[in-house]
Order: sequence, then C-alpha cells, then structure tokens
Amino acid sequence: MRLNSLRMALHAFATEAAWQLAADAHDGDELAFEVVEEGRRDTPLYCYRPLTGAFIRDHAAVLSRLPAYLPATQALITAGRLDAWLEAQGIHAGPGRERVDASLHCFLSRMFGDATDFVFSQERFDAAFAELESVLGDNMPQTVVVAVLHGIEIESEVLDLGDGLSIERGETCSDAPDEARWARGDGGSQTLAVLRWDPAADDTAPLAYAHVQLRRMVLGLRLYDAATVALAPLAWIRAGNAPWQPLALGTPGAGHGLLVVTPGHEDELRAFLNLVARRTPRHGEIAWALRRFELAGERPVAAEALTDLLLALRALLEPEGPASGELPGRLAALCAEAQQRTQLTERIAHIVSLERAIISGRPVDPHFELLVRELAGHLRALLRDVLCGHLDADLPRIADAIVGRRLPEPFEEQSVEHAPPTIRAARRDAVEEDVFF
Repeated sequence: MRLNSLRMALHAFATEAAWQLAADAHDGDELAFEVVEEGRRDTPLYCYRPLTGAFIRDHAAVLSRLPAYLPATQALITAGRLDAWLEAQGIHAGPGRERVDASLHCFLSRMFGDATDFVFSQERFDAAFAELESVLGDNMPQTVVVAVLHGIEIESEVLDLGDGLSIERGETCSDAPDEARWARGDGGSQTLAVLRWDPAADDTAPLAYAHVQLRRMVLGLRLYDAATVALAPLAWIRAGNAPWQPLALGTPGAGHGLLVVTPGHEDELRAFLNLVARRTPRHGEIAWALRRFELAGERPVAAEALTDLLLALRALLEPEGPASGELPGRLAALCAEAQQRTQLTERIAHIVSLERAIISGRPVDPHFELLVRELAGHLRALLRDVLCGHLDADLPRIADAIVGRRLPEPFEEQSVEHAPPTIRAARRDAVEEDVFF
C-alpha cells in the first residue's frame, strides 16, 4: 500500500472538486476549447480540445475553500518531491503554497484530461495517481509500524487520523501481524495504531520517527477524553515485504477506562488531534506541563503519578514556587463554581500534602487513587483549554482575576461561570466520582 494517506486525501479532494467544477460549468461558466490540427500536413484535420487545465486554474479560489483542500495540501507537503512531479508535467511553480496549488491543479488536469465534463471516474483517478506515485514514490519501500492500543475502541473499521496514521480494528486490519491483531487474553481482536510512511532516501531514523508519532497520538487521545489510552510495550515494524520485526516502545503504562469512538465523533476527534499537534509548544511552561501529564499517564501506580501531576500544575499555576501555597486556590478558581471553590481549595491542599506522606512512607487517604485521578482531570482540562485557545497561557493571572486579586483589564468582569465548558466539566466529573476526605 503505497503513499496511502496521500491517496485517500487526493481521492476526497478530487471527488469534491468534480462536484464543484461540474456545478460551476452547469451554472454558466463555459469550458473553453482550442482548435488543434491533426493528421497529415497535406490533408490536416481540425478538432476541438477542451482547455480543462485553464478552467481548473480559473476556479482555484473556490477549490481552495473545499473541505478536503487542506488535508490534500498537507498530504502533498508530507509526500515531498513536488518539484519532480511538476517538472515531469512541464510546469514551473514558485515555492510554498504556489507549488502545492500547482500540484493539485496539475493532478486534476491529468485526471480529467480531455474530458468535456467533470464526472468523477475511479479509473481516471487511478491512472492519474499512478503517474504521481511513480514520481513521488522513488521506489522506496513503505515502512509500517503496528502497535496495540489499550483503552480505546472504534466502531468503524478504520479511523484515519492523517499523515499516515490510523486506528484500525484488528479483525479487519490485513496489514498487521497476527500477534498484534489477536493479542487479547480472551482471544478477541485488538484495537491497533497503524503508522505508514514512505521514508526519504536519507531517512536514517525510522524508529525515532515512529516513537514520536505514536507518542503524540496517545497524548492527544488522553487530552481528548478522561479514559487513559495506552500503548502496549511491544510493537511491530517492517519495510516493504520484509518480515515483521519486534519494536520495543518502553513502558507506556496501563489503560484506564474506555474511549469508544463512534462514526459521528470521528471528525471531532480528528480535528482535535490535528489542533493539539499544531498548537503544542516545544518550550516553556505548557510544554513542561504536557510532558509531566504524559509521564503521569505512564506511571504504573497513582503514588508515582502524583508528583508528575503536581510538577505540571506548579509550572502552570505557581510561578512563585511551592512555598507560596498558591496552587490550591488558583486551581479551584479555574475549575470550580463560586459556591464550591472553598471546598475544592481544601481538597487540593489535602492532595498536595499527600506527596510528603508518600515520600515518608506514612499511611495515606483511603481515597488516594480517586483523588489523584481527580487532580489529573483538572490538569487535563486546563491543558485542553489552553491548547484549544479557550484560555490564555497565563493561568495565574486569570485565576487571580477570577477571585478579585490583581485584576488586569481584560479579566475585570470574568468569573468562573464564564470559564470554558471543559473547565466546568472537569469539576462536575470530580463531583460525580464522590471524592471526599
């Protein structure tokens, strides 16, 4: 299966483009023709040839507004070698978006060829994609990595996440070893994360690439839902038709809860993962907190996860340092309704105190695991809303504004009732857990 993600993205775009171009032609945008001379010079024959490429270029603006346009451009950029594709078609284009748009328009022109209408044809699409694949593929064997996912089920056979990454049901995934497809203790099929990509000729770190892509996916899934999705410690990798080889992923942790993705929620999940991937910073407090949140999900026991969660929250909410004691009040300001703020402040202070008890080996609260899970839910809600743009990254300033301290201009009228839904939902989830001490 070559350039699988690019094929799916171009298929969706070509289908939408066919409908759009056909509608424009039906509404009065005429397809121009040119007269060409064929046959012998002494007895020439004249025929009309449709200027399909010019018609497509003239409608570039409306094509760029189609829903499948952005996924198609991203897939082309990921595939690379666009200059080689355009050069093979005799087209010269500038850098950046101009080159990507030229590649898309060229693909549509090759697909519709000399047709006088814009009816999608699978045969024409396959022929155009075969031309593209022969240039972009560069005869490099596709690399496939398959990993078992715990804590998630999908109702569709395949959930495509883009960039060659998909979540698939084991019983219908033919591109996976049997050890991965049927790895459950009861003999049932597993949910699989499948990563496919066509490495460049100088790609010397395919294992590192697989680790990064799978790790980002799991982090996004954990931010999306309270269920703790986890990778099995062993995956499988192969290039081309070579035998499957084991690939160690370390100790990614154990799944908790179950995320069920229905067909109606697939677009929402896909959009959320793409948004998080684009907005995740490389440095700073948010990046640090995300890494601590990720590590907490990998800890085998709650006692080990608590320190990671507190480190993350201190980075986000307590720049003055732990001695200031600001963490409980600020977290409560962001995650609780006004009438419940005092109770949550006291509970968070109690959770913070448990870290010292764990270090010294003293007995801890019998509800300890539920308390840690509640703390993780609040951290998850904060990170979600910052990455989605619902909250500014300066969380201490927002929290202090809510409770009336050091009120900055933009937040004078704010209260927790105006907090994003996920912040309020985190508090409701905690209440539903009946976590009290």
